[in-house]
Amino acid sequence: MLITIVTPAYNESDNIPLMYDRIAAGLDSEDFSWEWIIVDDHSSDQTFKIAADLSENDDRVRAVRFSRNYGSHTALRCGFEAAYGDCVVGMAADLQDPPGLIPEMVEQWQGGAKVVWAEREVRLGEKGLPLVFSRLYYRIMRDMVGISQMPPEGADFFLIDRKVVDALNQFKERNVSIFALISWMGFSQTVIQYDKQARQHGKSGWSFEKKLKMAIDSMTSFSYKPIQLMTLIGMLLAAFSFVYLIVVLVNYFRGIAPQGWTSLMAAILLIGGLQIVMIGVLGEYIWRSLDESRQRPMYTIEDSTDIDKQGK
Repeated sequence: MLITIVTPAYNESDNIPLMYDRIAAGLDSEDFSWEWIIVDDHSSDQTFKIAADLSENDDRVRAVRFSRNYGSHTALRCGFEAAYGDCVVGMAADLQDPPGLIPEMVEQWQGGAKVVWAEREVRLGEKGLPLVFSRLYYRIMRDMVGISQMPPEGADFFLIDRKVVDALNQFKERNVSIFALISWMGFSQTVIQYDKQARQHGKSGWSFEKKLKMAIDSMTSFSYKPIQLMTLIGMLLAAFSFVYLIVVLVNYFRGIAPQGWTSLMAAILLIGGLQIVMIGVLGEYIWRSLDESRQRPMYTIEDSTDIDKQGK
């Protein structure tokens, strides 16, 4: 039995050697084989060189370098397409997720689960607004978008069966959350909990801009409720405007002159602002349709240790 570990890496030169030691220490004594695919998301440090050096010394390690920064979700897709394992584990390179948890995930998989999520029960080193926004995102995805199988506290450390990998590789969407897509696909899913550790080295490349894009991608990829909300707002504004028109006409025939230049301007600005927001929401959907219609490669590879690919 072969387990493939896929790790997106961006400027993780200090963490990669430590992670290799932890994977080897945690899995070498198990009754299964493992391989590790490191996908360098065009780092500016020595991440790929270090990964390639590991590959030279251990043929269980393979490394790929993107020609530019495509994002961690695209890096996961690249690793899935290159994976040979009977199941695949996706985990980050920041040492916040313990490789020692993989045997427990494998046990759940052998028990019949096709998807095993490692849910973050405690998130050390994270607090304040980022934690609030994270919980809000998963609440929206579960309750509003309708992907109820997503773990309530979120998960980016997971195991998926070979059948899930093969099915996932059929999807060629570019602007989509890989975690939301796996949850949406169905299959039997289970959750185990663990304490997510604080980052030891380096700085996370998961910026607010990237988080915002993922949230928008998740909404537009799996729900048309924003468009429904726009329609509802338009109907309410139309109804309010009709009622207000009747009030103005009644007052006119009663000899009461229309009052309120300030209120009129406020109404114009409010309606104009709502219209701009609605156009922006429509633009998000239209842009993603255009992006998909181009059919450009999902990624291009600059260098690799032994994976002969030029783009998928």
